[in-house]
Amino acid sequence: MSNKVNKNALRAGTVTAGATLMMLLSSPAFALTRDDGDDPGPGLSIAETLGLYVAAPIVLFLVIAALVTIGDKSGKKSGSRTS
Repeated sequence: MSNKVNKNALRAGTVTAGATLMMLLSSPAFALTRDDGDDPGPGLSIAETLGLYVAAPIVLFLVIAALVTIGDKSGKKSGSRTS
């Protein structure tokens, strides 16, 4: 049983080391170096960021939910439904 535990520990260590190595290799080490033709725009303010990434998705969700609800209610006929 000890041999099986050692194999599992070795496998877990290998997977962890491999995942760590992949994350280190994919990190943006040269992100501050500008490329040719790179022209970043001005940053977003806090209000613009919240509006774009919080308020806009919530509003979009509410609009879609309202349209689905309205469509569902208009599809029902007044009176009893038969199965």
